[in-house]
Amino acid sequence: MENQTTVTEFILRKLSSDPQLQIFLFLMFLVIYLITLAGNIVIMVVIRADSHLHIPMYFLLFHLSFVDICYSSATVPNTLINLLAEHKTISVNGCIAQMFFFFLLVVTEAFILSAMAYDRYAAICDPLRYMERMSKWICIQLVGGAWAISFFHALLNTVFTLKLHFCGPNQIHHFSCELPPLLQLSCTDTVTNQVVLLTSAMIFASSAFLLTLISYIHIISTILRIRSAEGRHKAFSTCSSHLIVVVLFYLTGFLRYTKPSSASSVVLDEIFSIQYSILTPMLNPIIYSLKNKEVKTAIGKMLGKLKFLKKC
Repeated sequence: MENQTTVTEFILRKLSSDPQLQIFLFLMFLVIYLITLAGNIVIMVVIRADSHLHIPMYFLLFHLSFVDICYSSATVPNTLINLLAEHKTISVNGCIAQMFFFFLLVVTEAFILSAMAYDRYAAICDPLRYMERMSKWICIQLVGGAWAISFFHALLNTVFTLKLHFCGPNQIHHFSCELPPLLQLSCTDTVTNQVVLLTSAMIFASSAFLLTLISYIHIISTILRIRSAEGRHKAFSTCSSHLIVVVLFYLTGFLRYTKPSSASSVVLDEIFSIQYSILTPMLNPIIYSLKNKEVKTAIGKMLGKLKFLKKC
């Protein structure tokens, strides 16, 4: 170990070696990032401004939008800089910090989606006790618990990563810092890190998924027992937006981490990573805006007020 050089920065993999394509990707990611910020900020402002949306479902949606802004901001700005930079580098500490925020935000999003699934379960399966089950204090506990669990999960993996030594090579075969490609560059044994990553993922990420799955099993069974087609449609419409977001979030992650080894490639990994770290935070507010009548109505009211103020 004495003759080994300590790596102080990593080189991130280029998404393309074609300069013109890099400029195109820069512009595309910039537009996506701006839409992500604008869409989620609009959702948050509308929920705050419209008193009709001061209910548990939109309280949770407000925090989901906030997480999406943070989630996208943890990777996209650095990716944009690297697309234009001649040498796409990031310091070791910066890389580990980015990894920490990735863990923090992706698990927080998973648990907030679980809380939203429970909210829909309470509304559809037990409507008479809905306000008791989803009181303001319970909503605060659900959101606070999501952040606390995610912080512990991120801290646990980060602490063990800080114990690793990197002495070269220093090229990460990815456009951002995630733990699996980072472990491949370590000069020290990574068995402990892999065990911690797998165990924490099984405990935290799997529990969030199971909570969501159990909620939707009860929701779907309740909807199927509704006799009228109109009643079934109305009940399903109240959770359709959330269900689309959940499927998008988990399907991408499932494909990213469970694909067969024969399909394992850097390009495929990057496609899935772009989907869940860049595209999903942009799509969430669009899905809720298009599929949710109350959100569309609130946005329409806000736009109407803005037009009125311009005329004045």
